[in-house]
Amino acid sequence: MSRDKFGRAWRHVRGAFIAVAVFSAAVNVLTLTGPLYMLQIYDRVMASGSVPTLVALSILVAGLYAMLGVFSFLRARVMSRVGAWLDERLGDDLLRVWVARSGSGAGTRGALHKPLADLSLMRSYLASPAFMALFDLPWFPFYLAVLFLFHPYLGYLALGGVTVAIFLAFLNQRLTSRPQQLSAALERQAMSFAEQGHKNAEAILAMGMLDNCVKYWRRLHRQGLRSAQSGSERGQIVTNMSRAFRMLLQSALLGLGAWLAIKGEISSGSIIAGSIIGGRALAPIDQTIAGWQHTLRARAAYRRLKKILKGVVEDETAAPTSLPTPKGFLEARHVTKFAPDGSRDADGRRRVILADVHFSLGPGDGLGVIGPSASGKTTLARLLTGVWLPDSGSVRVDGAPFEQWDNLELGRHVGYLPQTHEIMAGTVAQNIARFDPHARDEDIVAAAQLAGVHEMILDLPDGYATQVGPSGANLSAGQRQRVALARAVFRMPRIVVLDEPNSNLDSEGDAALTAMIARLREAGAAVVVMTHRPSAIAAVDHILVLQGGRQVRYGPKSEVLRRAPEPAPV
Repeated sequence: MSRDKFGRAWRHVRGAFIAVAVFSAAVNVLTLTGPLYMLQIYDRVMASGSVPTLVALSILVAGLYAMLGVFSFLRARVMSRVGAWLDERLGDDLLRVWVARSGSGAGTRGALHKPLADLSLMRSYLASPAFMALFDLPWFPFYLAVLFLFHPYLGYLALGGVTVAIFLAFLNQRLTSRPQQLSAALERQAMSFAEQGHKNAEAILAMGMLDNCVKYWRRLHRQGLRSAQSGSERGQIVTNMSRAFRMLLQSALLGLGAWLAIKGEISSGSIIAGSIIGGRALAPIDQTIAGWQHTLRARAAYRRLKKILKGVVEDETAAPTSLPTPKGFLEARHVTKFAPDGSRDADGRRRVILADVHFSLGPGDGLGVIGPSASGKTTLARLLTGVWLPDSGSVRVDGAPFEQWDNLELGRHVGYLPQTHEIMAGTVAQNIARFDPHARDEDIVAAAQLAGVHEMILDLPDGYATQVGPSGANLSAGQRQRVALARAVFRMPRIVVLDEPNSNLDSEGDAALTAMIARLREAGAAVVVMTHRPSAIAAVDHILVLQGGRQVRYGPKSEVLRRAPEPAPV
């Protein structure tokens, strides 16, 4: 039976939370060691002048404090390991879902969201004093009961103090939650804008946009800072009021205890012991208020993690059926795709970006997809590689739709060059090998030679071992594209989809691209090329013309180009 993986992970650590609750019970009971020791010193040792009693009490107290240290250590260690276990358990799935949703277009709306940062926040929160205070909160009635045993007046005074502290806690939440939520949203917008500025640095610098971009970022950032400062200042007021009130309550308990002792209703030792216990009863509430912002951020992170992992399940009954290695049959059956962002046209209907596209290719076939900008070429490329799934119709590899294939198994036999040629931080060899730790050097070199980039790579400072910065920062646009081409043809895939593969190539690169497509087809791969430039379709034998997201013509290249009144690539 399939079970929700996020929920199962939290159910798995339920025993750890129970253990921490038990350890917290021991910690809170042992916390009475100090006040009771003081009570015995004043009421028994000082009254009797017995040194042996003092020594025996001191030895007992030392042992109890040692136990207190052990239980405090154990509950901190357990929660630290729970956080690490959850990180290890959920981190891989979070990254998979985040990347998959980004590729599928699901992340095109809403604020920038980084689930791995949320998981890190949850991990740190589980081991924080703010979280531990939640296990101590249920114990303040225990401390109140002890004070009532000393004298009812002490208990009632402490109960009134706890009521005020709880009121301050709710006041803190009401005053700070809205400003903090607004601040977080504005900070995400500012960070997103800054990242976009970094990616578009060349255009910004060349066109004198830097000052305007900085001013716009500053406006977003300042609004976030003001909101955060407003919430922080309100929280500081309540936090310091709570701390001052706690100190006042301890002094009030001390004064009331002195008055009761003068009247002979309690012993002198109960004066100080009652004051300490009263302060300890308020400590968890005080600590909860101090860490309230951390708690709110952790709660929001938990909700986002639960939402992003919704639907990720574990199947304990059977592994998915493994289909045979694809032979290179690729078919689009009346494929239609709506805009992933949910936008609608003037009539209020969902906006169609690709409509009723249909064709079929076999091993060794080559298809050139041509058409003006925004005609649907990139959308079709994403559909043919399984990055997006059609809203109607189906894309099939060897007769099976993408839903029936294991993504990892099929992905090894698919080569894809997206329109944006992103290279990841790592070596050139790792990028070509798709970061497969078991990739053989001969396969990496063969892919580079097939893409015509072997000589270029040898000219790099460290050859195939050259470290590439984030997004290929230390490579030119043409170099990034050619390395991405080598990655697309690594291990000679059976399905190859190239989106604008020669947008940054010179004439030599164009010739290498044509030779590469021809060799792929000779090896039995089905090759699809989306392009504006005629040189990219030199090695294909079929043409598909798109216009406005619709299939205008499809057939053998010579026939389609002969029927076209104008040059097909626009």
